[in-house]
Amino acid sequence: MAALLPQYNFLFTGREELAIENAVAIQKYFSDHSIHFCVNCAAYTAVDKAETDKETAFLINATAVGNLAAICKIFKTQLIHISTDYVFDGTAQQAYKETDATNPIGVYGQSKLKGEVLALQNNPSAIIIRTSWVFSSFGNNFVKTMLRLMKERDSINVVDDQLGCPTYAADLATCIMEIIKKYSILNVQGSIFNYCNEGVINWYQFALAIKELSGSTCVVNPIPSSQYPTPAKRPQYSVLDTGLIKNIFGITIPEWKESLRKCLELMR
Repeated sequence: MAALLPQYNFLFTGREELAIENAVAIQKYFSDHSIHFCVNCAAYTAVDKAETDKETAFLINATAVGNLAAICKIFKTQLIHISTDYVFDGTAQQAYKETDATNPIGVYGQSKLKGEVLALQNNPSAIIIRTSWVFSSFGNNFVKTMLRLMKERDSINVVDDQLGCPTYAADLATCIMEIIKKYSILNVQGSIFNYCNEGVINWYQFALAIKELSGSTCVVNPIPSSQYPTPAKRPQYSVLDTGLIKNIFGITIPEWKESLRKCLELMR
């Protein structure tokens, strides 16, 4: 991303360089650098582990976000914070809009929703982007897990009764840069947006596409969520309505399978 946008000076930090829960270190970092936009992708994303590690989940996903928002306000830095579809309970019958009532059903979603609340409370100009089913050639995610399992096993079982929208991290990053580029001419402070790729599928269909595009011979079997119990309950329906972000910023969002193809080609 930095190489494609040489007009911007990017500063990348991971947990090793700058832990989000260290408010003192973050304030010093902002003091040492001139930062116009802060994109916070840091999060505690171990959904199942969060059920028994609630304190850490809330520290990283809520308390630290509130502190970061306050620091951004002090230094007049525009905060763009990444949130999740897990703030909803998954009982809707149509795509969730930004204004729909939230009702997280697990600790992870509860902590992320609290982070949204604290971000806007401590910095009313913060921008929040809710996204879902994020995949990438980097880090740990569903696509990389499926590729590994398809190499290790002759067959795998994948749930087919949870609906949602995959999001290619590179597409989300492109969208964020559009927000930054158009920020000065659009009044979007204190806004919540949904972003995900076009298309609604279940996890089984996602796995089938990964199998097809990777050329795997592994057999993929559909199973109900009841046959794959997890410590944390997942939303059955996580479809996000992206009309607002498309209309305000004039962006075209790619279809999920085409973005999956690009991701797999990059990984090759």
